[in-house]
Amino acid sequence: MISPIELLGPISHIQQSETAPPVQQPGGGGLFASVFQSAIQNVKDTDAENVQAQYLLATGQLDNPASAMIAATKYGMSVDMLIQFRNKALDAYSELTRMGM
Repeated sequence: MISPIELLGPISHIQQSETAPPVQQPGGGGLFASVFQSAIQNVKDTDAENVQAQYLLATGQLDNPASAMIAATKYGMSVDMLIQFRNKALDAYSELTRMGM
């Protein structure tokens, strides 16, 4: 399950030296990266749950057929949410590239 987004604090305490360019840490990325990775992991988990439910339904081992539909709906919603995250990130990036300095 995706954890809720935590409140962001003010960034006024962060100071960056103007002589040194910012360095990208491999594997880093902060809060946005963790939320995005959590959404991706949620899609993987719900996909596995959906595949398992479909297999059990096809082999007749599923006691409650509604659980297969629930798993498919959860998977669809998690994919839709990931697509919306991606769209918002791309919108934000294109907005940043259009800003003048």
